[in-house]
Amino acid sequence: MKNGTMMQYFHWYTPEDGSWWNTVKNEAPKLAAMGINAVWLPPAYKGAGGSNSRGYDVYDLYDLGEFDQKGTVRTRYGTRQEYIAAIKAIHDAGMQAYVDIVVNHLMGGDETEKITVRKVDPEDRNKFISDPMLAEAYTRFTFPGRKGKYSTFKWDHQCFTGVDHITGSDENAIFSIQNEYGELWEDVVDEEKGNFDFLMGADIEFRNPAVREEVKRWGEWYYDTLKPDGYRLDAVKHITPGFMNEWLDHMRKYAHRDLFAVGEYWAADDVELSLKYIDAVEGRMSLFDASLHHNFFDASKAGRDYDLTTIFEGSLVLQQPTLAVTLIDNHDTQPLQALEAPVEGWFRPIAYSLILLREHGYPCVFYPDLYGATYTGRKEDGEEIRVELAPVEGLDKLLAARDQYAYGLQRDYFDHPNCIGWTREGDKEHTGCAIVISNSEEGTKHMEMGKRYAGKRFKDILGRRGEEIVIDQEGWGDFLCAAGAVSVWVQGE
Repeated sequence: MKNGTMMQYFHWYTPEDGSWWNTVKNEAPKLAAMGINAVWLPPAYKGAGGSNSRGYDVYDLYDLGEFDQKGTVRTRYGTRQEYIAAIKAIHDAGMQAYVDIVVNHLMGGDETEKITVRKVDPEDRNKFISDPMLAEAYTRFTFPGRKGKYSTFKWDHQCFTGVDHITGSDENAIFSIQNEYGELWEDVVDEEKGNFDFLMGADIEFRNPAVREEVKRWGEWYYDTLKPDGYRLDAVKHITPGFMNEWLDHMRKYAHRDLFAVGEYWAADDVELSLKYIDAVEGRMSLFDASLHHNFFDASKAGRDYDLTTIFEGSLVLQQPTLAVTLIDNHDTQPLQALEAPVEGWFRPIAYSLILLREHGYPCVFYPDLYGATYTGRKEDGEEIRVELAPVEGLDKLLAARDQYAYGLQRDYFDHPNCIGWTREGDKEHTGCAIVISNSEEGTKHMEMGKRYAGKRFKDILGRRGEEIVIDQEGWGDFLCAAGAVSVWVQGE
């Protein structure tokens, strides 16, 4: 069975000129040839920000760049037909397509309603800090540009638990909508801020059965339109897990296949919260390994002072290896973003070897690490800066190594704080590999490859070392790596 590797084919600052879906279509064959098996695409629906929207400020889930709404027909990424063509190109190249699902909130409502709300303490959302009051808010979504095509469902205040803005006020606050489904929030796993159901915009009310049915109908339409192979589920921390279970069960039954799902539950400092969420959804979805990402971030900052033998401690992949999607960075952790914690450049090849060449975890490659990225943005103090992200050196070779060599029995040699290694013995179809990592001076590891390799010569495909390693009669070799680097040794011709 081939190793699986997914790729996040976008970042926060991808072009807003409508060219992205065509770029995906053109690059799909190249990605497949490099060993990518699945492509995660950004949210495709019309956002409140129109052609500038990244899709996370969802306005109309049914508008994939087809209707004149929010000042544009196309989205930031292109048109509906270009999106369909991009997914077809992914499938034609033999890869899977994962679509980004954002069903936590809507933004950019079409009409206001008079509603009863109560302000809550933003640090303890279970605590009211006002009496009930009548207010106007943009809680009616009628989608006049779509004119009822695909769905005639109209959203109103009974479809939302809360809002972050009422008309006639410049105040940034959180208002609980007093509707027939309850005066406070839905049950979620995370007790941060008392209850972290509310994130932004008009927060969707899944206690309303009409809402649940509409989101399931939309899921069917979306699947029929695109035939995706899986989902990246946005902001699941803020959505009641009961609905996520119901929706995933419905979609898998509807599609007659086990659609892949990975949730964004960002709990970098506490893997127990991720495990608690996995229990709540009864293993229906994988989660991104935020804890491992932060281990990489810390290791890249600490240099030789970081104990590499502990690199997987507190990670999701260590405790739930079949449900962990491992990653180095994403669109939220890249420079200038909300969860900014970019792994230092020198450590990125090391980190990629740790997710691509080991037995467990489903690795996700981030677009700038393969292609690079240059953009400008503003820091919190308003200063505009230019960011240049270089491609990760040797990432193409690490992808090839995962595709061709990282199979079979894994033997670990995590026995020195500054130099660790492991071997993969290979299988009937693939010869194996040996990996050595140092975060200090150059290192050596005496490691077992297996007797089948006795007398075989190994070379470092990353080119960090020029020597040849000859495996002894017992199947062992002394594998080297350069200072602050990784070497990947494979059998030579």
